[in-house]
Amino acid sequence: LLGRKVLIVYAHQEPKSLNGSLKNVAVEELSKQGCSVTVSDLYAMQFEPRATRNDIVGCLHNPEKFNYGVEVREAYKRGGLSSDVIEEQKKVQEADLLIFQFPLYWLSMPAIMKGWMDRVLVEGFAHQFPDCYSSGYLKNKLALFSFTTGGSQEMYTKGGISGDIRYALWPMQHGIMHYCGVKVLAPHICFGPESVSEEERKEMLLAWAQRLKTLWKEKPIDCSPEWYFK
Repeated sequence: LLGRKVLIVYAHQEPKSLNGSLKNVAVEELSKQGCSVTVSDLYAMQFEPRATRNDIVGCLHNPEKFNYGVEVREAYKRGGLSSDVIEEQKKVQEADLLIFQFPLYWLSMPAIMKGWMDRVLVEGFAHQFPDCYSSGYLKNKLALFSFTTGGSQEMYTKGGISGDIRYALWPMQHGIMHYCGVKVLAPHICFGPESVSEEERKEMLLAWAQRLKTLWKEKPIDCSPEWYFK
């Protein structure tokens, strides 16, 4: 485990939140194992979530008609992406494991984290069709989505009012990570922390610490459509 590198991409406004504590537990536990851990605290960094022409330094590839995907792909090739994007790409490049820590917003990730995905996982860096899914450029990496929900676990079942939680995981795990070649570990979900006792929240933190102890022994989940929709 020594020398393994972990990047935690963290999206919560309040350090004293359960998400903040989950992030701290991961830093502590993984560091204890001898991993080197980097945190991108998106709100603290005031990370820009919008994909705009400011992401390209210097001349545009086609100034006549702006196409973001083409422009960042070309900028990436010549080292012309904005420094904040380059900075995050370096962290991703070095990481063996990416942990995304956030509260679920509208069955998805917060805008600031989605913006991180939009701006950092550039074509040419993370994928380049047909080099995607099992041949995506980040294929030697692992990812894990760790998040809290507003609703209870029952709400996120097939028969529940919000539907199977895997429907929410599909765009994140399959559509983004798997597309870039990343292997995905089972998500870590803390259901409805707002509506449980302090005691149960402590249990949630302990369970996460416990899981992290043997994390490197885990096998990635199946990221095929069958897994999500069966």
